[in-house]
Amino acid sequence: MASFSSSLFFLAVLFSAAHVQSGLVLPIRKDAKTSQFYTTIQMGSNRAKINAVIDLGAQFLWFACNDYTSTTYAPIACGSSKCDMARGMGCVGCNLPPRPGCTNDTCGSPAYNPFQDALVAEGFAEDTLYSQKQAAVPQYLFSCMDSGFLEGLATGATGLLGLARTEISFHKQVAGKLNLLDKFSLCLPSSSGLGKLSVGQSAKSGISKTLKSTPLIINPVSTAPIYSENDPSDEYFIDVKSIKVDGEALSVKDSYFSIDKNGVGGTKISTIQNYTALHNSIYKPFTRAFVKAASDMKIKRVSAVPPFRACFSSESIPRTSAGPSAPAIDLVLPGNDVYWRINGANSLVDVDQKTTCLAFVDGGSNPRTSIVIGAHQLEENFLEFDLVSSQLKFSSSLLVQNKSCSRL
Repeated sequence: MASFSSSLFFLAVLFSAAHVQSGLVLPIRKDAKTSQFYTTIQMGSNRAKINAVIDLGAQFLWFACNDYTSTTYAPIACGSSKCDMARGMGCVGCNLPPRPGCTNDTCGSPAYNPFQDALVAEGFAEDTLYSQKQAAVPQYLFSCMDSGFLEGLATGATGLLGLARTEISFHKQVAGKLNLLDKFSLCLPSSSGLGKLSVGQSAKSGISKTLKSTPLIINPVSTAPIYSENDPSDEYFIDVKSIKVDGEALSVKDSYFSIDKNGVGGTKISTIQNYTALHNSIYKPFTRAFVKAASDMKIKRVSAVPPFRACFSSESIPRTSAGPSAPAIDLVLPGNDVYWRINGANSLVDVDQKTTCLAFVDGGSNPRTSIVIGAHQLEENFLEFDLVSSQLKFSSSLLVQNKSCSRL
């Protein structure tokens, strides 16, 4: 009997190790109204279902705790080592009966809702996080948020899942607690299909051979809503050198593509910016070049539909199985013939049945970041953020390969 029990224990350990080695995978869905992308996790002893909007630039997970109950919930004490790791800001208290999100002597967290531009002094806590496949991540550190500060989030979402370069970001905690490599991948769906957020896994062999790679670079000045002096940015920047439209490079000063000593300029990737925003001095020649190249393809221009400046008759745009046929846009990166190609499915957006627009917006004449690559340009593209080697591996549109995020 003892031998039988030992065998069961060995098999359980083996199964657990195999599960950990395979990484943690979460589904990604697109909200039709806001075009935000969100995933679903479970938290606490009651495994409360949390829909959280995915934010590459957010530092940690927060969600509304007003109705949250869990016997395994524990606040993080101010002045503790975990508070230091989380970059806690002083102490917060509560005059109401204790509950999750309402405790005294708790490590203060700057919970931020980017859609409301609201920074709220809440408290850090920890509890067990579960994926849909029941992989448990114990003592997961997060912050509560009052439900009054959820305005702007996708329908049904009650939180924000942070994927930035911090010690308490989602991928960092999952990788550390499940003994995985600190890497994660995103594949955002373009419709009602499911995308994937994966931690600790490498791309499958069927797609890995097609991926290109470019360094992830550090902006020396933080781009967070609140930070300390000399803090670098937690967001993900890449070194775009130039932009080509239909094979021709735009005539733009190199300085707009670089990051200066004040942290201004450069290119970052965002999952909460709906459409790629370009510095006005890039946007103007970019739009002119695209309109000309589209005209050469006999694509007919029509009146603009804000916030877009260049719109076209949908009838005049050829359609393929991979989306609209349009002039190719290339983000030129360091290295020999390295570029991120943006095809028609990502460069254009249908605003109604008759009108299709160039899905880029004017970022103004004095933006903090010259190019913010938006979520529409990421749809059906596979992105792997390898924080061990500080590399971004990426595909162009999977639709061109007769693949999609839901079929990976």
